Amino acid sequence: MKKEKIVLLYSGGLDTSIMIPWLKENYDYDVIAMCADLGQGEELSGLEEKALKTGASKLYIERLTEEFITGYIYPTLKAGAVYEGSYLLGTSFARPLIAKRAVEIAHIEGAAAVAHGATGKGNDQVRFELTVMALDPNLKIIAPWKDPKWTLHSREECIAYAEERGIPIAQSKKRIYSEDRNIWHISHEGGVLENPSNEPPDDVYTLTNTIENAPDKPDYVEIGFEKGIPVSVNGNKMPPVELLTTLNKIGAVHGIGHVDIVENRLVGMKSRGVYETPGGTILYAAHRELERLALDSETSHYKEILAVKYAQIVYNGQWFSALREALDGFIEVTQRNVTGSVKFKLYKGNIINAGTKADKSLYFETLSSFTDTELFDQKDATGFIKLFGLPMKVAAMANNL
Repeated sequence: MKKEKIVLLYSGGLDTSIMIPWLKENYDYDVIAMCADLGQGEELSGLEEKALKTGASKLYIERLTEEFITGYIYPTLKAGAVYEGSYLLGTSFARPLIAKRAVEIAHIEGAAAVAHGATGKGNDQVRFELTVMALDPNLKIIAPWKDPKWTLHSREECIAYAEERGIPIAQSKKRIYSEDRNIWHISHEGGVLENPSNEPPDDVYTLTNTIENAPDKPDYVEIGFEKGIPVSVNGNKMPPVELLTTLNKIGAVHGIGHVDIVENRLVGMKSRGVYETPGGTILYAAHRELERLALDSETSHYKEILAVKYAQIVYNGQWFSALREALDGFIEVTQRNVTGSVKFKLYKGNIINAGTKADKSLYFETLSSFTDTELFDQKDATGFIKLFGLPMKVAAMANNL
């Protein structure tokens, strides 16, 4: 009798490395590992050999970096979505793409189930499982961390389990951070970071310079946009992967994009995460500055409201929801005139405005100056203020009766 196949979302990190033998030992599955290449670079080195030696029958390495940028990063960037004022959603919008591809591979392989290494305390379990539910409700979902047969209750126990079976792992008892990396960012959790009173040690930062090590001389960078999408750096047109890679390198040198946040997880607890998002931080800042010129006040202010909701949707794993798709329709309209360029000075973690140009700017220098123009008669302001303030005046009169 043939074994049932299961597709394991596999990163080669501690959790998913030990899950290949665990799934075989506890469920006798034929484990097919799937790793999504989202631009994490050298982390993919030797992954196939490791997966097969650990017991997987096959490993898919899916090259999804460009799809990740154009299909997930850019919509979120255009929305201006930032979770709780700081987090640029680098892990959040990666998970739906990974799970989507796992569902597709499950269909190719005739697998009955999909498995993931997310814990019952985290957000990723929701992002993975909601995606599978939305795209194929008939697939079983196996989440070992929530399984009654799972007996490992700490990262130390997971490390011991791996060592007993000769599974090579990157984590050590000295550097025990849980990390997730892609072309957009790297996240760091756990270890000394679990105490929010601890300053992040310098060794946390692996992609970017610390502020102290950033150059004493600033650099200038200019980003060009077409309809809300970044298309050039310093006047050079670039495809998505090259553009983000270039901005990552520039931003990393100057210590751009460090975020240390205690965030509210969907499951009801708070967690502390340290993030490095060098290129993404520059893009968000540039997009925001260009919108200041291109959007009228009503659209801009309403978009700010929806950006908060959009961030919650992405953070909560509801990427494949009707609401996100509907919000994208609104956002696309707002981006029609978000074309132009933004120049910044980068210096020791700071992004300093150095000039913005929009092809269809709503900023008229003559109108905004102190000089009278035909477009604005200052006497008109008298009647405007009387009408605008009338409700407040009436309320004051009523209260004084």
